[in-house]
Amino acid sequence: MIDKTWGSAAEAVADIPDGASLAVGGFGLSGNPIALIEALLVQGTSELSIVSNNCGVDDWGLGILLNAKRIRKMTSSYVGENKEFERQFLSGELELELTPQGTLAEKLRAGGSGIAAFYTQTGVGTQVAEGGLPRRYDGNGGIAVASPVKDVRTFSFGGRDGEYVLEEAIVTDFALVHAAKGDRHGNLVFNKAARNFNPLAAMAGKVCIAQVEELVEPGELDADSIHLPGVYVHRLVEVGHNIQKRIERRTVSVAEALTNPDGTPRDIPEGA
Repeated sequence: MIDKTWGSAAEAVADIPDGASLAVGGFGLSGNPIALIEALLVQGTSELSIVSNNCGVDDWGLGILLNAKRIRKMTSSYVGENKEFERQFLSGELELELTPQGTLAEKLRAGGSGIAAFYTQTGVGTQVAEGGLPRRYDGNGGIAVASPVKDVRTFSFGGRDGEYVLEEAIVTDFALVHAAKGDRHGNLVFNKAARNFNPLAAMAGKVCIAQVEELVEPGELDADSIHLPGVYVHRLVEVGHNIQKRIERRTVSVAEALTNPDGTPRDIPEGA
């Protein structure tokens, strides 16, 4: 039997070297592989090039690696919730390859599927295709590194001619992901929003390390309900159901705000 379980997060990430490239799952703060990220922080790994939808917040998710200045480059689609990210990027300390969200997802999926590149209409007529997007500033307001011009071709597709930009696939040295359940063979099941980028990140990594809330024996998962087959997963760490999970922004309805959990009206101070 192929048993892919490891004893701890620290053991599972121990061979990730300085300068490695990582695909990291998570959508906002949903599905962040926080135990693996924290193990990397403690280990001291630096100069990382990370591909992830976003970079967490200042004190959570990938934000803890960013605050420790362990990240050299981010490839992301959304970076608007992290003030330290903004500071490092504008000061020239951090390189950013800003990528449309759907394009980023497909670049990861393509990398895991053996597809070297693909054409898409997303970004045609913008700096995504024409180049010039700042990737690194020089610290004085100037651009030290800018995005390159990409190949644009015309295709007849869907009954009409249109321009499409070439996007290269992403393959990374390692992938770090979080799943709700996994079996010892590496088959994974994700929960709701955590499914958005975790399977794609897992596919793109040459070595995929997964933290799972619940580890089960092979055959216990419904074969028709598996979201990611174990062929993409190389290491598993069980972290339990009580692992801390953060909410990026908590909002409630007016009715919920005015009602106690037992259904009785909440006493709202005058003027509140």
